[in-house]
Amino acid sequence: MNQRRNSQYFPMDYWLLFSALLLAGVGLIMVFSSSGIMAERFYHDKYLFFKKQAMFAVVGTAVMIFCARVNRRFFYDLTYVWVAVVIILLVLTKLIGATVGGGKRWIHLGPFSLQPLEFAKIVLVFYLAFFFAKKQELVQTKTFAVGVVPPFLVTGVMCLLLMMQPDFGGTAFLCFILFCMCLVGGTRVIYLVLSAVIGAWAGWMLIAREPYRLKRWTAFLDPFAVAKDEGYQLVQSLYAFGSGKFFGAGLGAGKQKLFFLPEAHNDFIMAVVGEELGFFGISLIFLLVAFLLIRGFRVAFLQEDLLDRFTAFGMCVILALGFCLNLAVVLGTVPPKGVPMPFISYGGSSLIASFICVGVLLNLSRNRS
Repeated sequence: MNQRRNSQYFPMDYWLLFSALLLAGVGLIMVFSSSGIMAERFYHDKYLFFKKQAMFAVVGTAVMIFCARVNRRFFYDLTYVWVAVVIILLVLTKLIGATVGGGKRWIHLGPFSLQPLEFAKIVLVFYLAFFFAKKQELVQTKTFAVGVVPPFLVTGVMCLLLMMQPDFGGTAFLCFILFCMCLVGGTRVIYLVLSAVIGAWAGWMLIAREPYRLKRWTAFLDPFAVAKDEGYQLVQSLYAFGSGKFFGAGLGAGKQKLFFLPEAHNDFIMAVVGEELGFFGISLIFLLVAFLLIRGFRVAFLQEDLLDRFTAFGMCVILALGFCLNLAVVLGTVPPKGVPMPFISYGGSSLIASFICVGVLLNLSRNRS
């Protein structure tokens, strides 16, 4: 049962705010370091990506402050509106989106691009938190048609639209969110096990039936066997980490960004961090990430209202999955997929979405049981 009346109100979690801003600051520095040479050669402005990322950071900070200050009913009462908006954006991405790398995943808005996937993650958390908080009795009484089917159906619609782009990595990300939210939402373990088995089988079929996905899978298993083809980016990433040693080559002194590592300022930016700052520097970033997540999950733990608790947990899951999957990709422990590093990788949609997650957590941190 909701017990909001017993909650107390406190100042927002400034440690969480500080850690997010510090990570974004590190991201700005590394975006400039990893993109300057490429931007100067192709765009004749070595500060191009840095200036864009700085602008995204300013917009993201403003959005975070808004999310931290607005009444939470703004998120909750419009849950189904947000779901409809995201579905429309995903449809528009397929219809009018820009084709990049064989897929339509961005909508161009003048000089900028919008990736609806990043906001679909947040909207899905809002919907699942709302569903499990309001339908808790049905979920706990094991009513399958009403207590289980709806969250899988809504997630399935979003995943289907993503696969039409196609975006296999984004689909997997939303499925991970669904699994985590169902796990804390009270869904029966047998349903979770069956869905995980079916999802793994479906994922393998999607990989096996598409030659380019199968090549990525084989490249992930032995990247050095195809170091000049599908395994090239991963091999260059591993070279970057290996050459960084303990203290790194020094900020700005990395060599893999000199057109060896493709798009070094995007999803593989942590390889540049590993090369230039070494084990010591990347360990400090890991500690900062861990601190941010601890503060975030602490916010979820302190919530007494189920809707607040599920929402805070979901926002933490988005950030945690982003951190873990990006690092897993650049270290070669999972097949390469486009998963940006929250706050650090270049990209407006990812950065603003990360700030929204923290803004919602800051909002909830003022309400503790």
